Amino acid sequence: MIVVHHLNNSRSQRILWLLEELGLEYEIRKYQRDPGTMLAPAELRAVHPLGKSPVITDGDATVAESGAIIEYLVEKYGNGRLVPAAGTPDKLRYTYFLHYAEGSAMTPLLMKLVFDRVETSPMPFFVKPIARGIAQKVKSTYIMPQIAQHLAYLEAELGKSTWFAGDVFSAADIQVSFALEAAASRAGLDARYPKLMAFLERIHARPAYVRALERGGKYELIK
Repeated sequence: MIVVHHLNNSRSQRILWLLEELGLEYEIRKYQRDPGTMLAPAELRAVHPLGKSPVITDGDATVAESGAIIEYLVEKYGNGRLVPAAGTPDKLRYTYFLHYAEGSAMTPLLMKLVFDRVETSPMPFFVKPIARGIAQKVKSTYIMPQIAQHLAYLEAELGKSTWFAGDVFSAADIQVSFALEAAASRAGLDARYPKLMAFLERIHARPAYVRALERGGKYELIK
């Protein structure tokens, strides 16, 4: 039995979605973030030494990292579903976006999250103006322009095809979804990017997506 070690409001939600798209049976073991630090609980380190989510166990196999989990599940259980045919241009795009989502798109989004916390965290009154000034400067001169560049790029890519790896929905769309949902929640993805907003509407309407939310629980990245 596939077991998803599921952390609330995390990337593991898209693994539940993938499993629903594939129609596979699975078990969920839920973990809650520390309300103060927002970090995963120590119990996850019993599953994988880094104590991160997502991570799945499947018999004797333990697989971590979203992209690796997606590749594992699609290759082992997909029977050709959710991945373009080998050797095609769509397969190359699929591989690219499977890695781009975490390798490039998430970096400035995570930096924004960190600097937002620097700006709002409790600290001595005499330090607060300096910390806030630095955080605001880094966000305005580097982080937000980087996010805008990625959103413009992704908007243009969806002008080439219906989905990120062509005209057929694939696991690459599942992988990219987390970055776009994070951007819509807290980093400026809005009506200025109509193709990306339409993408989010399409995925949110998919029955498998809805079932994954029902099983995974509240998902606060979505407004």
